[in-house]
Amino acid sequence: MWSTTLLALATLDLTAAERVLGAYIFARHGDRTPKVLGNTRLTDLGYSEVHQAGTYYHKRYIADNSSSQIEGISPAIVNLTQLTASSPSDAVLQNSGTAFLQGVYPPAGASATETLSDGRKVQAPLQGYQLVPLSLISSNANSEDNTWLQDATGCNNAKVSSNSYYSSGLYDEVLAQSGGFYRSLEGLLNSTFAEGKMSFKNAYTIFDYLNVASIHNSSNTPTSAQLTRLYQLANIEQYNLAYNDTDTVRAIAGAQLAGEMLQGLNKTITSKGKTKLAIQFGSYGTFLSYFGLAQLPSTNVNFTGIPDYASSMAWELVTNSSAPFPDEEDISVRFIFHNGTIPASGAPATFPLYGQSAPSMSWKTFVAETRKIAVTSTPEWCKMCGNTDGKCASYSAGESGSEASAASKGEGGVSRPVAGVIGAMVTLAVILGLQALFFLVGGFRITKKGKGTVPVGGVTEDKSKGQSAPV
Repeated sequence: MWSTTLLALATLDLTAAERVLGAYIFARHGDRTPKVLGNTRLTDLGYSEVHQAGTYYHKRYIADNSSSQIEGISPAIVNLTQLTASSPSDAVLQNSGTAFLQGVYPPAGASATETLSDGRKVQAPLQGYQLVPLSLISSNANSEDNTWLQDATGCNNAKVSSNSYYSSGLYDEVLAQSGGFYRSLEGLLNSTFAEGKMSFKNAYTIFDYLNVASIHNSSNTPTSAQLTRLYQLANIEQYNLAYNDTDTVRAIAGAQLAGEMLQGLNKTITSKGKTKLAIQFGSYGTFLSYFGLAQLPSTNVNFTGIPDYASSMAWELVTNSSAPFPDEEDISVRFIFHNGTIPASGAPATFPLYGQSAPSMSWKTFVAETRKIAVTSTPEWCKMCGNTDGKCASYSAGESGSEASAASKGEGGVSRPVAGVIGAMVTLAVILGLQALFFLVGGFRITKKGKGTVPVGGVTEDKSKGQSAPV
């Protein structure tokens, strides 16, 4: 449960003059079968969850009667020059994307009718169903069948960084402290997990398995207290695998998202509003990585928790200018987030980014701050990740030995494994210290639902680099 003060930000009265120029949405998939069993698929519940989330964004950004309608967007029939949507090559994410888009632009009925040259009228099938292409973006692994966070990124240094977390003393401490708890779950786990796998080392996989059971099974399910503890431990494990404040390559998924989001919003500005809405689908690891990079946990400790199914966040371009299309200095960016699918009476909350206090920031400041965390090109990705094969081969051929060595180190010459251990200890210490607060103020809620340089004003787009989607 989010605090009343922060939720109030979602309902701040906007001035009548405010206009929404465009938006970039990042959404998580809906309820699905557990990863550990393989062949992961979206459930009917998951389909419903993401469709409901898409319906909310139709009401917010598309509908004619919305005070937050994106200026000039087609309200009934989709205009494919105004909207783009993308997903990794993954069945759960692609199907979630399709369901979400069905909500964003629902069947248009008789409005989706063409008149042919001979006078005949033809209505689109399925009561005017609207076809919105879902572009596939590159991913090195089938993210929803993969239980290891960094396998899907293909980033060598990110894998090294995440693995170094398992060498930290505080990881060992939680592993030891939680051992008895995991052993107590043997009756729920022994049909799927070997005895040696029932530990904090597999915190997320175990939580995921039993969370799905709690939603779909009528027997052999964890108690509410057990599920809460499982979720708490999974949060500690996964946030530390997804982000490290002294070794930011670990958050490569969030860095890529930041770069793509920045390019998408910049396209709205450089096109003078012709491009209006971009929607991207991905998994919880990307959320956690971005949360850390954007300093959102300093705003609310809940941002160290795994977001629920059908969660979404968006960055909005807004202005109070009356000009046909405002100058960059008159444009601001607002960030909104909602944990889980958005109910009919609900709305995302607004949160400040990058340690700021105001709920929005100028476009110039937003670009400058996002540049600090974003990866925006293939050469930049290859250097940061230390990859030299595949798409990185042509970029690594001319790199000197000293450059290659520097790329494998963090700031100040600290090697990534060592920096990762230091950062893991600091981050985990903070999270452990906030555990009581986390559950007091209400973390991400466990539910029983039937789940290169980027100049200001000149952000460049590199279509050769796709967003990797960690689990």
